Amino acid sequence: MDHTKIGQLIYRLRKEKHLTQQQLADQIGISDKTVSKWERGLGCPDVSFLLELSGFFNVDLEKLLSGQLDENEISGGNMKRMKFYVCPVCGNLVTAAAEAGISCCGKKLEPMVPRKADEGEQLNVDTIENEYFITSRHPMERSHYLAFVALVTGDSVILRRQYPEWELQTRVPVLPHGTLFWYCTEHGLFYQKL
Repeated sequence: MDHTKIGQLIYRLRKEKHLTQQQLADQIGISDKTVSKWERGLGCPDVSFLLELSGFFNVDLEKLLSGQLDENEISGGNMKRMKFYVCPVCGNLVTAAAEAGISCCGKKLEPMVPRKADEGEQLNVDTIENEYFITSRHPMERSHYLAFVALVTGDSVILRRQYPEWELQTRVPVLPHGTLFWYCTEHGLFYQKL
């Protein structure tokens, strides 16, 4: 743990909130001298204050302890770089347009790596008027089903949540240059170009 880096981060976060050392000290019940000591790298917050500082500044505790926030490069809005995260405990689905630090049910989630679907694994996609009609022969059982289907283009994402024991049939608007993603609860994330 680098006290100087942690102190510099606390200083930066305090300034972003337009707080004086005294105001921050009042928020967490310490003296302004203690805040000054931290910011100068002459000491580090006690464990009992780390969670409070993390919550107050809305910063991941791990990042606070490292003394640095890693900022993503601006993605330019290209949704084709969409990342999908699924919680292994509750099945919560989270998406992000770039790499992100995401956690759920106390676990840090990693973005799923999509695998190109083989011909036998692909979803059936028919065009009816101005919509794609998407179906699958997947069993859709309570413990093994397709949890979502998403159509992703450069500027759009259309996501349809699916449920076990429901037959997969969904419609999405026809969008040019799209990629279809879907998540099987047993085999992971797949994609196919449309």
